[in-house]
Amino acid sequence: MTEQLLLDPARKPTLAGVERAAEKIADILPSTPLLPLTIDGKTIWCKAECLQPIGAFKIRGGWHRLTDLDENQRKRGVVAFSSGNHAQGVAWAARRLGIKATIIMPGDAPAAKLENTKKLGAEVVTYDRLKESREKLAAEVAGKNGGVVVPSFDDPWIVEGQGSAGIEIRDQMIALTGSPPDQLVVCCGGGGLASGIALANPQADIIVAEPEGWDDMKHSLESGTIIPVQDNPPATDCDALQTLIVSPLTFDILKARNAKGVAVSASQVHDAMRVAFERLHVVIEPGGAVALAAVLAGYVPVTDRTAITLSGGNIDRKRFAEIIGA
Repeated sequence: MTEQLLLDPARKPTLAGVERAAEKIADILPSTPLLPLTIDGKTIWCKAECLQPIGAFKIRGGWHRLTDLDENQRKRGVVAFSSGNHAQGVAWAARRLGIKATIIMPGDAPAAKLENTKKLGAEVVTYDRLKESREKLAAEVAGKNGGVVVPSFDDPWIVEGQGSAGIEIRDQMIALTGSPPDQLVVCCGGGGLASGIALANPQADIIVAEPEGWDDMKHSLESGTIIPVQDNPPATDCDALQTLIVSPLTFDILKARNAKGVAVSASQVHDAMRVAFERLHVVIEPGGAVALAAVLAGYVPVTDRTAITLSGGNIDRKRFAEIIGA
């Protein structure tokens, strides 16, 4: 692969790129576990990305993107926007690589995510997610300091990096069951994880799960064209999935794979969090629980080779206790 291709932002993510990202991730991090969970007599396989060093899968895309920056780009630093998980992924990679990171984060992001991003050495700039454009703010900051903007999902490196989770799922299921997954249920905000996993598993059916009122990918896939979240969307605990509009990059990949979408309620998300805590002994945040919620609610017919993502576990302790104890 040429240097020009690596640095071309117009390129499309590929399976080869996902595999290269998986190799890079494997060099620095162990695979997260694939946990079995029996539902209605069938076993589903749960990819525990909540156990990553930053508590979410976003570490994958951050590492793949930043390690491909050239020396001049690294000196200029990076600018990212995120409600918290991408923020921590970029901050983690930047600190390890000695790159200055500025992160645009909503002022109502969970306190744990804000504090953890700062602890990782990033400069945090807050904004009002319903009144201000995070993309515009990131562009303004980058224009002032010359930093490289690292989007949270609309970027080929990010898609490929997140797709490395799909490579691990594939290999782990073959090792555990003798066969790759035939169905993958993936938590979805902007679609970076879902589209990357789709590239990694071309033989599998893809189902994206989103919170009710924020299910723009579901509606987009159903209509065949990108549809944004409606005006005045409902409040949601799923801060990690509050994407107002998906990108052509991720939508096109999922549309080409004939992916389907489902939406889950707040009570279904909370039930999934309790099930994960009680039966898998892991903490997952609301946005990381939507795939499991969709399966538990019966929205996804379970096969013998269904895998799902538990995509993140970053939630304030008090809020987690309120949900689990409810």
